[in-house]
Amino acid sequence: MTAPASPAKVRGETILAVDDLVKHFPITRGVLFQRQVGAVRAVDGVSFVLRRGETLGIVGESGCGKSTLARLLMRLETPTSGRATLEGRDLLSASGGELRRLRRNMQMVMQDPYTSLNPRMTVGDIIGEPFDIHPDAAPKGSKRGRVQELLDLVGLNPEHVNRYPHQFSGGQRQRIGIARALALRPEVIVCDEPVSALDVSIQAQVINLLGQLQDELGLSYVFIAHDLSVVRHICDRVAVMYLGRIVEIGTEEEIYERATHPYTQALLSAVPVPDPAARDATGIIRLTGDVPSPADPPSGCHFRTRCWKAEDICAREDPPTVPRPADPHPSACHFAALRDPPGGA
Repeated sequence: MTAPASPAKVRGETILAVDDLVKHFPITRGVLFQRQVGAVRAVDGVSFVLRRGETLGIVGESGCGKSTLARLLMRLETPTSGRATLEGRDLLSASGGELRRLRRNMQMVMQDPYTSLNPRMTVGDIIGEPFDIHPDAAPKGSKRGRVQELLDLVGLNPEHVNRYPHQFSGGQRQRIGIARALALRPEVIVCDEPVSALDVSIQAQVINLLGQLQDELGLSYVFIAHDLSVVRHICDRVAVMYLGRIVEIGTEEEIYERATHPYTQALLSAVPVPDPAARDATGIIRLTGDVPSPADPPSGCHFRTRCWKAEDICAREDPPTVPRPADPHPSACHFAALRDPPGGA
């Protein structure tokens, strides 16, 4: 499992490219004769690249489309439009055996470490199931040995292959999920909030494990999370989503130290400060109003109804798209600049 990457695979080259990915869920009326009366714009034109050996964080409020994006990348949902390529091969047009081969190189770690594991299967069967789907991945008679190797890799006792999920703690169950994702030796792993259901101390163990596995196996992660401190710890670049769109993308330092989009600035200002003496109430940006419905988003900039910088142009015109090849730190805002909330509120 620790074999070095092929010389042809250069760290930093693009391994996953997503271009203008869209997923609209139809809203219908009627019983016998249904007709579409609208659509929920869950993912609305998302573009980004993931480089080999990199961790790209996806952050944003609940309902902004992060998990739908993950399901689209894994082809668990069919996109409305757009393009996604894995090592130059089209993910969205693949089907049958071709899709199965592509999925072998991109796996997923689910959010809930208990409901994502079949309670009626032993750990050995759960981790070994990918070998049943891809028999060539494990030579005949080597399945049990490979499963034990994977358990040891994620820090679990290899002799526990005959135990069931309920016999493990939450952190151990998430390690089982990670072992299952590693079974086919993928190069890309989509992590959909992999630590949100765990205690803080267990979160640290799982995050450190993911970092260790990335160094050993040359993995690339799409890391979806709510916890901005966790994202800062593990991610090389961060993309901020709002109402189905990426509004800002940049390196960890650019996002956390020099955020330019008003929504990113507000999001970062809400991060709790553990030192009471260092808390500054005037530094918190308090947004007014509710998040608009993805079934009826505002015209122009989707954030304009909650933004203190909004002007007439924000309603008339869409903001600049993200990403932009000529801009290493793009922001989908007509007035992207340093934080400047009204009255310091």
